[in-house]
Amino acid sequence: MDVAAPLSPTDRSTVRRGSKRARTDRADLYAVLDAGLMGHLGVQLAGAPVVLPTGYGRRGDTLYLHGSTGAATLRAATDGAPVCFTVTHLDGVVYARSAFHHSVNYRCAVVHGTARLVTEEAERLVGLEALTEQLAPGSWAASRRPDRKELAATAVLALDLAEASVKIRTGPPGDDARDVEGPDRVWAGVLPLRTVTCEPEPCPLLPPDVPVPARVRERRISSRA
Repeated sequence: MDVAAPLSPTDRSTVRRGSKRARTDRADLYAVLDAGLMGHLGVQLAGAPVVLPTGYGRRGDTLYLHGSTGAATLRAATDGAPVCFTVTHLDGVVYARSAFHHSVNYRCAVVHGTARLVTEEAERLVGLEALTEQLAPGSWAASRRPDRKELAATAVLALDLAEASVKIRTGPPGDDARDVEGPDRVWAGVLPLRTVTCEPEPCPLLPPDVPVPARVRERRISSRA
């Protein structure tokens, strides 16, 4: 899919409430997904909705998810029923002059579709590499590859990004004129939020002379920038 190609909303993915916050550029979808570490997968399990946190990774226009082959939620996700996957970043708490207009600044991507169980070994490795690099960039090349026993215990799912929506809110509160111009001087504005990394904590079993690798140090530095 061409990154310049706009999203084509379907009935499920059309943003109706707060439509002015909808983004149609596919690049915005990729940006929200690529900036995340964890998403939430929604499936129907035994006739009831279940939403669980799930790791993921993107390669092109495909999102890869994984979990235990014994997980009922993953089995349900590949039985042909539609699924929903969301990634949300909370960027700030919006303080308003009225209780009604308190809000949050955020970036959110919602993907609809039917998950596909990945069975071909080469693509399974592509998916697992995407998941590893999403969570810990540089670790796929630095770590031991999954062996056959580990691969047998791991289910890899693929979800196409053809049907997705993006909503983003930025900026100050949208207070009513009566509150802005009123006599009460109530503070209004945004309290920014961000996720930061802390000092790396070595595994207790690690020899003391093993230094923190650049792939970890660089993430620590970038989070403080």
